[in-house]
Amino acid sequence: MDDHRLTIRPMAPDDCDRVAEIRVGGWRAAYPGMVPQTYLDAMDVAREAERRRAHLAGAGEAVVNLVAEEDGRVVGWGCHGPYRDHDGTRPEAAELYALYVDPARIGTGAGRALLAESVRRCALDGHRRMLLWVLRDNARARRFYARAGFAPDGAEEPFEVGGVMMPEVRYARALTPG
Repeated sequence: MDDHRLTIRPMAPDDCDRVAEIRVGGWRAAYPGMVPQTYLDAMDVAREAERRRAHLAGAGEAVVNLVAEEDGRVVGWGCHGPYRDHDGTRPEAAELYALYVDPARIGTGAGRALLAESVRRCALDGHRRMLLWVLRDNARARRFYARAGFAPDGAEEPFEVGGVMMPEVRYARALTPG
């Protein structure tokens, strides 16, 4: 019997505190040197948990929040939904809004499983492409997405964090209808 079974399931309100810990820990582990340290130091888990609760309550059916759970403990969180293109030219596309894994669990398959489930659900929903934005300087994340079949599509936009503008690049992947 496998005692370390990873399951992917919809996020529940009771998961918000743990998801906040994962998101804050993820930022602090992934973005030193990319994001101002003062911003990372000021991140507050309790405040983030309240934001997660508000986002989850107001997300609607089009936004899907998933968690990866192992041995009864949430170890990762992902969120996807319709592409947030301001000019409305990409209705066929879904977007991965967020994907974070407990920094102690990076490399264990939780992120891959979350991403695979998001991709699967977006394909089943009839989306032809999935897009995501990643900081240009986040080499680890860019390698992760490339291994999952995503590639930069040439779009780049600035992203402001803590008063500093950082470039993000857009990655895309074709989806096979479910």
